[in-house]
Amino acid sequence: MRSTDSTISDNGVRPVDPAAYREAMARFPTGVAIVTTHDEDGTPYGFTASSFCSVSLDPPLVLVCLDRSANSFPVFQRSRHFAVSFLRSHHVDLAKRFASKSPDKFGAGGFVRTDDGATVLREALAAVECVIDSRHVAGDHVILVGGVQRVVLPDEGSPVVYFDRGFRALCGGDCPHPAQPGAGHPADGASRP
Repeated sequence: MRSTDSTISDNGVRPVDPAAYREAMARFPTGVAIVTTHDEDGTPYGFTASSFCSVSLDPPLVLVCLDRSANSFPVFQRSRHFAVSFLRSHHVDLAKRFASKSPDKFGAGGFVRTDDGATVLREALAAVECVIDSRHVAGDHVILVGGVQRVVLPDEGSPVVYFDRGFRALCGGDCPHPAQPGAGHPADGASRP
């Protein structure tokens, strides 16, 4: 196992090497979603998020993290609502578009307004509509905590995940067992190419 100079000491944590931190985070697979809201004029804004998770079942709460340098940040700071659309494996181009600085992210279509006024992806694996419960500044991001008001569950499907700086589909039952030699299990002494 490769190590860096960043180790935990008796009195706390040493500063972490940014490159090592990015590398470690790249090794954690996450789901991919598009988060949307509207400005005061009803213009939709959105971004691709892999930093989304469920917080609480009772009451139903979720969180998503937004970079404070994002073009859509000021709109999300003023908005009282947001929606999260979970992406399917064929939505990679959409995820890339919403991760970009493109001014026309919604131009290719595929989004619908719900009865409650939220914008969600028509073909989403699932979607949640939220009222902002709280905002928390955390480093260069803001954490948006949303109270879930509505859940949309269309047909089942396969999600897209983000892993090792790329979008990936989950494999079916033919994945190698993690304990098999060469499958990348740390006990095997496997290393990345």
